[in-house]
Amino acid sequence: MTYEYKDIVVAVDGSVTAEEAFSKAIDIANRNGAKLILAHVVDTRAFATVEAYDRSLAIRAEQYATELLNDYQKKAEQAGVTNVVIDIEYGSPKVKIAKDIAPKHHADLIICGATGLNAMERFFIGSVSEHITRYSPCDVLVVRAGADKQDE
Repeated sequence: MTYEYKDIVVAVDGSVTAEEAFSKAIDIANRNGAKLILAHVVDTRAFATVEAYDRSLAIRAEQYATELLNDYQKKAEQAGVTNVVIDIEYGSPKVKIAKDIAPKHHADLIICGATGLNAMERFFIGSVSEHITRYSPCDVLVVRAGADKQDE
């Protein structure tokens, strides 16, 4: 018996491993005829205190997220994925992806990179991918960057 995924969430943040996760998500979505949900969480905790001094930081973070996901959407569609959805959320990525985004889209698979852009969070509180794996309501594929890209 083979299982087909129908609603795939891929978490992207612009990191090398997120790019690898996105590539695998395209392959899996095409093989399964699945909907691909491109998810990015603007980490509001990262600029909550800074925003008091620089209000444009939140605007820049939102612009970055929109441009990033629009670019990924174009790439996915060019690669043959016919049903692509963009989801930008605000809050903690490790919580929002597993507990909000996946259930909202009835996801049966979440794909994420093993490491993202936020090294400090990994050091102090644990990785986003570890939290997603622990609390996800569905299967999770954690993607590692190729050995040649891990030092970038």
